[in-house]
Amino acid sequence: MKRFFETIQNIFKIEELRKRILYTLGIIVIYRVGSFIVLPGIDPSQLGALQSQASDGLLGLLNMFSGGAFSNASIFALGIMPYISASIIIQLLGMAIPYFQKMQKEGESGRRKMNQITRILTIAVTALQAPAYLSNVMSQLPSEAFVPFNGEAPGIFFWVTSTILLTAGTLFVMWLGERITDNGIGNGISLIIMVGIIARLPFALFGEFVSRLEQQGGGLVVFVLELVVLIVVILLCILLVQGTRRIPVQYAKRVVGNKQYGGVRQYLPIKVNSAGVMPIIFAQALMFIPITIAGFASPESVGSGFWRTLMDFNSFWYNLIFALLIMAFTYFYTAITMNSQQISDDLKKNGGFIPGVKPGKKTAEFIDEVISRITLPGSIFLAFVAVLPAIVRLFGVSTQFAQFYGGTSLLILVGVVLDTLQQVESHLLMRHYDGLTKSGRIKGRSSM
Repeated sequence: MKRFFETIQNIFKIEELRKRILYTLGIIVIYRVGSFIVLPGIDPSQLGALQSQASDGLLGLLNMFSGGAFSNASIFALGIMPYISASIIIQLLGMAIPYFQKMQKEGESGRRKMNQITRILTIAVTALQAPAYLSNVMSQLPSEAFVPFNGEAPGIFFWVTSTILLTAGTLFVMWLGERITDNGIGNGISLIIMVGIIARLPFALFGEFVSRLEQQGGGLVVFVLELVVLIVVILLCILLVQGTRRIPVQYAKRVVGNKQYGGVRQYLPIKVNSAGVMPIIFAQALMFIPITIAGFASPESVGSGFWRTLMDFNSFWYNLIFALLIMAFTYFYTAITMNSQQISDDLKKNGGFIPGVKPGKKTAEFIDEVISRITLPGSIFLAFVAVLPAIVRLFGVSTQFAQFYGGTSLLILVGVVLDTLQQVESHLLMRHYDGLTKSGRIKGRSSM
């Protein structure tokens, strides 16, 4: 405990780190306030039906990502998911279209161009999702909820202005995330998603506690058991985020003037889960497509069959497709972030080589083989954690609380927290203060 308070004091002694943390907290406050600003023309006291609809099922998951803004009919109702969807499209285009492949190789200038294209595509995606969201709001709320229209259905003016506000709200949330990344601490987009998830945790925990107390025959014992299982899952997620395999690298001796360089053995760390939580975020964004096309309708109003199954996140086929998408995106994202040929070239330029493997093409093939082997179990475990909420639902855990047993929510929480703590620790160690841990080595998703 003493070490904890000393670390807090050291954090606020570093002026730059203190400013970054306060800046990040300020941006988060702005985001949370905006999630309660209701669209003009809607009575906030009439949102009961919408909040009831968004308390369960796939819409409940979408509401959790938006931090409750979805059920509040807020200007931030669509959250950051349109930006994630646009990013997925750009990433896929980078694999198939030479124009985008060329931009990826242009370094910083290419990255700026792709970011600009992603922003433009975000506007298009949001403009398509906003009318679907408004259609759902109008179907769920009574006519009295639309105040300026005297009980009549809103006209074209309401549709146009609300679509513009929802689009502007998503762009503003995206801008807030970029400001955190540039001037704050941690990855802004990931932090905004994490804040939305954490905002729902107290309600889910309290609701589960009350429901267990109302049960007869050891309900409180079951609740304690649920917490123990949750802690075990969190520890497994930490192992998934931090797990690495080290490849030995030998550096040849070089003599420059009177000084000798190299001749030492180091290790190249290859993460078991190099893609982090991005495969789950990408796969989850794709799984939202059916409900977007259906106008954010509830599963009961869609009918039966395979389409309804894709809108029920507790169904077998939904979770099977979700798991397969996660495994595919894990390999896809790992291939983007871990370029074995580039790693081989960098080793060769610096006089390094893997013992027993020829430099150049053979080294690239060896690294690619190692990455492929360790990515397979990592992707399987990632998919298992993602579908874990549906598994615990079979044991009577409430839907809202089950979402924190795995899936996107828990891995985002673990990954973002470790990334942020890693950046904080880097600032502490640079100023010769003790780190957050005794070893001083917190591994986030991006540590390589």
